[in-house]
Amino acid sequence: MKAVKSSGNVFLDLGFSPAESRNLRMRSQMMTALRKLIEKGNLTQAEAARQLKVTQPRISDLMRGKISRFSLDTLVNMLADAGVDVDVRIKAGPSSSQRVA
Repeated sequence: MKAVKSSGNVFLDLGFSPAESRNLRMRSQMMTALRKLIEKGNLTQAEAARQLKVTQPRISDLMRGKISRFSLDTLVNMLADAGVDVDVRIKAGPSSSQRVA
């Protein structure tokens, strides 16, 4: 089997479109941050649900990595309820000047 160099975005490497792979990468990062907060705080799923203002089944989905069940908006709100500031960085891509005039 031939090794292929990663693009740096596993979702792009799996064949998702560039737009969808960026969205999935951001959602994955936010979900990981939430899982780490829950684990660091030794919270039960019920305790985490109360703090994050969601149901316990939503926390179960989060802990099991069910990325398709969470939008960016939902994850930003959950992080805010956890007391975490979400900072979005915007930067021009290599050919962005050719796309928008």
